Amino acid sequence: MNRWQLLVLSLPTENATARMRAWRTLKASGAAVLRDGVYLMPAADGHARSLQTVADDVRANGGEAQVFHAEPHDGADYGALFDRGPDFGALLGEIAACRAALSEDTGLQVLKQARKLRKAFEQLVAIDFFPGEAQAQTAAALQSLETDAALASAPDEPHAAARPVGPLDAAQYRNRVWATRRRPWVDRLASAWLIRRFIDPQARFLWLKSPADCPKRAIGFDFDGATFTHSGAMVTFETLLASFSLQTPALLRIGVLVHALDAGGVIPPEAAGVERVLAGMRDAIADDDRLLLAAAGVFEGLLVAFEKEKEKAA
Repeated sequence: MNRWQLLVLSLPTENATARMRAWRTLKASGAAVLRDGVYLMPAADGHARSLQTVADDVRANGGEAQVFHAEPHDGADYGALFDRGPDFGALLGEIAACRAALSEDTGLQVLKQARKLRKAFEQLVAIDFFPGEAQAQTAAALQSLETDAALASAPDEPHAAARPVGPLDAAQYRNRVWATRRRPWVDRLASAWLIRRFIDPQARFLWLKSPADCPKRAIGFDFDGATFTHSGAMVTFETLLASFSLQTPALLRIGVLVHALDAGGVIPPEAAGVERVLAGMRDAIADDDRLLLAAAGVFEGLLVAFEKEKEKAA
């Protein structure tokens, strides 16, 4: 990288609010400080817009600011100014501390903390303009923590099956009995909603004390050996989407949310609210059929909201 964008600014000393706002925005965008009032970013359209936004705000508050394209005459490379190694190192330390606290009793707590670390990781990745081993090492450690925390919080969660996921005819799966583990959580609740909503409107559900109790006539889901379960990197809900060609934008967004709450990964904005609502329902409703009916309203609402967002964006 030998092309750069510079922001040169000055603000009246008495305008502390605008000065602090500019500093925070530049820090969040990943800009490097060359000297007081001079900030540097790699040449890219998005970076130019970020710098220009700050420049506009500075001028609106009585200051002076200009954005320049620059190319050092001596060929100097300023990539070292953007080294995120120490930041990833600090994050690795937090991941290690979470892992040290992980046990069968703390799995859910550690999983929630891992989601916070995931957000911090994604924010750091967004400003890691020259990614290297530090990012890769942190990504691997975080993924491992999320997987182990998910297993500790729900030890009976299925392991990913290495099986092909091909297009199936929903008509062959109508008026059937579907079976999964009792006291369903996000992936099972979302999968049951999807089954009844798009695959088998007359579906009847059995809530199993143990997967071994699954009748041969039932279609099992979300347990080891089930017809539909985790497959590769997909959780059961995503496996069903792929199996029945239900990959609309709105359903795929719900899939990302379900994946995040079940197995970790990218955390969408709606995740925390949905998790809290479903957790409250699960604590308040002892009957699994009633719990599914209540949770179905949550997923139906998400579907409608996401479809409307898509329509507005079109």
